[in-house]
Amino acid sequence: MSSLTYDLTLAGLSVGSAAALTGIGLVVTHRATGVLNFAHGAIAMVCACLLRQLAVEWDWPLALAAPLTLLVVAPAIGVALERFVFRPLAVLGGDPAQTLVASIGVFVLLVGGAALVWGPGARSDAPALVSADPWGQLAVTLVLAAGVGAVIRWTRFGRELRAVVDDRPLAALTGVDADRVAAAGWAFGSFTAGLTGVLLAPYVRLDPYGMPLLVMEVVAVAVAARMRSLPVAVLVALAIGVAQSQLTRLHPGGHLEPLLQAVGANLFVVALLVAALVLPGVGARDALPRTATARVPTPPGVWIVAVVLFLLPLGFAGPDLHTAVQVPALGVVLLSLVVVTGRGGQISLGQAAYAGLGALFTALLAAGRFPGLPELPEWVALMTAVLLVAPLGLLTGRPAIGRHGLALALATFAVGVGVSRFVLTQPYATSGLALGRPAGFEGDRAYYVLELLLLTGALLAVRALRRGRIGRALAAMRDHEAGASAAGVRVPRLKLTAFVAGAALAALGGGMLGMGVRAFDPAAYDPVRGLLWFAAIVVLGADSVLGALLAAALLVGLDAGTRGGVAAATIGVLAVLVGRFPGGPYEALHTTAKALRLSPRRRATLTPLGVGARRAIRAIRTREAGGLRAEGAGGPGIDEPSAWRSSGSAEPTGPVQGERRAAVSRPGAGPRDGVVAGRGGPDRGRGPRTPPVGAAARLPVLRARGLRVAYDGFTALDGVDLDLPPGRITAVVGPNGAGKSTLFHCLAGTVRPASGRVALGERDITRLPAHARTRLGVARTFQQPAVFPTLTVAENVRVGAEQGRSADPGAAERALRLLGLDGAVRTLPAADLPTGTLRRTELARALASSPRVLLLDEPAAGLDTAEVTALARVLRALAADGTTLLVVEHDLDLVADLADTVHVMTAGRVVASGPADHVLEGLDEHAESAVSDRFGGFDGFGG
Repeated sequence: MSSLTYDLTLAGLSVGSAAALTGIGLVVTHRATGVLNFAHGAIAMVCACLLRQLAVEWDWPLALAAPLTLLVVAPAIGVALERFVFRPLAVLGGDPAQTLVASIGVFVLLVGGAALVWGPGARSDAPALVSADPWGQLAVTLVLAAGVGAVIRWTRFGRELRAVVDDRPLAALTGVDADRVAAAGWAFGSFTAGLTGVLLAPYVRLDPYGMPLLVMEVVAVAVAARMRSLPVAVLVALAIGVAQSQLTRLHPGGHLEPLLQAVGANLFVVALLVAALVLPGVGARDALPRTATARVPTPPGVWIVAVVLFLLPLGFAGPDLHTAVQVPALGVVLLSLVVVTGRGGQISLGQAAYAGLGALFTALLAAGRFPGLPELPEWVALMTAVLLVAPLGLLTGRPAIGRHGLALALATFAVGVGVSRFVLTQPYATSGLALGRPAGFEGDRAYYVLELLLLTGALLAVRALRRGRIGRALAAMRDHEAGASAAGVRVPRLKLTAFVAGAALAALGGGMLGMGVRAFDPAAYDPVRGLLWFAAIVVLGADSVLGALLAAALLVGLDAGTRGGVAAATIGVLAVLVGRFPGGPYEALHTTAKALRLSPRRRATLTPLGVGARRAIRAIRTREAGGLRAEGAGGPGIDEPSAWRSSGSAEPTGPVQGERRAAVSRPGAGPRDGVVAGRGGPDRGRGPRTPPVGAAARLPVLRARGLRVAYDGFTALDGVDLDLPPGRITAVVGPNGAGKSTLFHCLAGTVRPASGRVALGERDITRLPAHARTRLGVARTFQQPAVFPTLTVAENVRVGAEQGRSADPGAAERALRLLGLDGAVRTLPAADLPTGTLRRTELARALASSPRVLLLDEPAAGLDTAEVTALARVLRALAADGTTLLVVEHDLDLVADLADTVHVMTAGRVVASGPADHVLEGLDEHAESAVSDRFGGFDGFGG
């Protein structure tokens, strides 16, 4: 081995050792708590700065300062974070949405706090804890990894750690102190972060912004290890470190030389891009807390106040006006997050990259340095830059199609880091750039007026995206992605639209920021800014344009009026409080104000919901007192649905109007008020219904042939055939694990079978996704009501009408009337409504799409007797009108009352089929006993 190769290998081992320490800390923290600690790099920076303060500024002996920093302060930071930030989140259910926001909040808080304490400048005199010999650092890494691996594998604590990772509630029930295990994991993770920072500080820029980002760039090693394997994390880190060091000896010629050199110097960033965009995601759950995206009521007159405040700087002069120029520009950037994150529900940690590209492209176009385009006037350059950057939103939009939560956060963060490292900070692209203002707007006051005009245009564009058909579809996708797809929303296309629109707005704001300061400054668009902007928009109202404007004013005003870092620290404090106040600062302020307004002498008044409840209770008591039997109540405060009553005022007209009216208006019989208690009688409680006639009517509308699905060697479906004829109700029953839900998902389009075929009429729809099937006429409901809580009941139903099979403007109103939702309840948000109302809302949304086939997954779950009776009436009426229905239901009484044909599934196969009377009668006594013996109880029929 040549001397150069040997020296480069040693240098690479030194870098790889530090990266391996980061990987070890991230893996251990994630295994103990399930949290990807975005604050790891910030903890490393704080510990390095503290050690320098003790050893250099205060002249403490290194032998005393280092143990205090690494063995006391660093673990104490971890324990404090676990106890006061992340343990409250675990108590609330460990939602990855809130843990992600809290982790980013800790990052922002520590960065801002460090900037306040030590200043934003870089330090080059950090003490060296270990000699420059890479073998010492490598030895520390290997010993630490081996020790941690031994503890996890062979000690009681390791067994408890694995138990907590697998199932924390179950581990707690067996006597494991999950809080102690989590605290130990956080303490060790913080220790490794501190050790990483201390080892790196003598050889890199020690500043509050650079070092945290440098440490977080190597998160790729933990992702490559699937957040579980310590040996893989160490080996990947060492391999990338050595490869990056070896690449520095390459000096290719030509125009690509600067770019190739940048790649060689930032191989960990390349690895991060590959790990985040190519490898399977490490998280699957959505990662935005609902409270961060819920509607925030706008107080009366607040827009007038906002307009006045934004006009005030026109009276400023000098530095104050120059600072105020940044607020509208930053407001436009943050509006991009309102579209992507607030309305679309997608995590985007890379918006700073698009803002930076907007500023860079504007400067290049105005200077005539953009390849293939001539020199352009500044305002034309700005608009052209927006058009050029907008399609680049696909860089984050495309990964968002198949990623959610933590995986999406990593993907967007990786894109932001990659753009910053390979474009924004490279001299080949940015050297010698100046950025002027449009002609006629050179002065600060004139330019501020131009910014206000552009901000107004951006507000109108965002308002258009947030309202109307697109806005409702975005909100539906945010609230319940699977439900939105089932309603017919083209979720992949909508995600791409949100990211492209967000990139365009960020580019516009970035170009305005560059023009405001008359220069292109890469530091203004670094990835740390992206994390700060994301945290600010989430805690101040992600779906609120006022929240974006407030965040812009807060970020600019605090840092300009005080020391740098105050804004970051303030936003960080608000973000870490998400565990203590799940509703966010708005809910906390609202609750406090409400408590202050109430006085002991003030008499409490009923809400509209309470007034409705009181009216319903009084009506019931009146009928009972008169000897009348009250039937079919729709719930307190909610209009009783017309189809739930004996009158037929809400029923549609058509060829089967009389049949539907007879089915709906038929009084209930038997102990279940229309749903018989027995099975298989000659009259199962249905009114007379004439089946469709003719050869075409007898052909199945939906057919499944030979469906096979297997999960990890377990066969969920084994050659299942199913026919759903028109105007008939088909039911599928069976014990838990029989394959009913898998069959349902295959028909709905959420599971693709390994083999077999699903056909709608003569069309093969086996490979079509759920939203495409909905648009062809196959609608579905969910076992847990899939409503969109931030939309009103009427808006929920309109989503189905707008995205479904036919664009019928009256379909939503007809569905609302049919399900009795056309009263006051239509204007209520779907959040916190009774289960029966949610079921009706979901069913109305499905019906508004004008379906040919309606798939119902346990539609009676959570309903009381009266609601089940009303549901049965509506379903019979739908079938009488020619709709094909499939019901997967564990309530055999309801199945007996409804179904024309029943299929019984066991172990992934259909074992019995036929008329409901015959099949359900055969399940009594002997058959029921046999199923009970094999599956632990026939009463467990369900999903």
